[in-house]
Formats: sequence, structure tokens, C-alpha cells
Amino acid sequence: TQERTPRPAEIGACRKKKMALRDDLLTSLMKEASSKCKVVADGSNYSALLQKLIVQGLVKIEEMSVVVYCRTDDLKTVTKVIPAAVQEYVDIMEKESGVKLTPNVTINEDRSKDLPESSNGGVKLTALNNKIVCDNTMSLRLALVYEELMPSIREILFPEDQ
Repeated sequence: TQERTPRPAEIGACRKKKMALRDDLLTSLMKEASSKCKVVADGSNYSALLQKLIVQGLVKIEEMSVVVYCRTDDLKTVTKVIPAAVQEYVDIMEKESGVKLTPNVTINEDRSKDLPESSNGGVKLTALNNKIVCDNTMSLRLALVYEELMPSIREILFPEDQ
């Protein structure tokens, strides 16, 4: 029995080391993807992306008074795309429901509440004094995709466990 006792401990330590290495690899993959999101935020199509994110948030929230939060760097771009985003939202809602809406979409006035740079861009929409929140930041969307695709990612990176 003394010979068998160290063996399970070795196996456990080996498994723990393997899991730590896998976790490190997945963490580095997430960091790399996050840096790619920063590249998107600096790209030429970023204003179109912001517009689509705002429209998507408006459709999800379905409120008439909405406040948009963004990074300080994105303030000018978001200010520029809000009218087009609101018009696109109004057109979608009129087409789908036959009702012409007139939402009041404003940008957060308190610069201390701007989104952090770690959000990698995107927007956060709130309504009813922050009781309804639609977080459409790049970092959150990346995290959602990461969680959703985790089984596929593991299968691709670690095929021997099948």
C-alpha cells in the first residue's frame, strides 16, 4: 500500500499542472483577441460598428428615453452616429410594428462615468435611471463569444481529450 499511495498524488499533480498550462494558454488567447478588438476600435469602419451597436441596444431596451455611455475617445464618433442610429431604429420599429417612435437618445454628460479603455470600445445603453442596461462593449461581447465557443476552442486546442 505504501507503493500505491504516492502514485495517485503524482497523477493529481500532473493533472493540476496540465490544467494550469491549459488555463494559461486560454488566457493568452483571450488577451490576444482583446488586442485585436482594440485594432477594430481604431479601424475605419468603427463608426458604422458603433451605429449598429447603438441600434441593437435600442431594439433590446425598447425604451423611449435612453442614455448612451462610451469611451472618452469615442465621444465625437458616437455623437456623430446617434442621429443615424436613431433613424435606423425608428425605421426598423415602424417596419416591424407599424408604430412610428420618437426616442430620446442622449450621451452621458458625466465624463467620470465614461467607459474605461479596457472596454476596447463599443457602447453601453441605459434606461429608467440605469435600471435597464444593455452592455454592448467590445470586451463584453468578446467574453460572451469566448464562453459560447469554449467547447469548440478546447476541442481545437486540445484534441487528445476526445
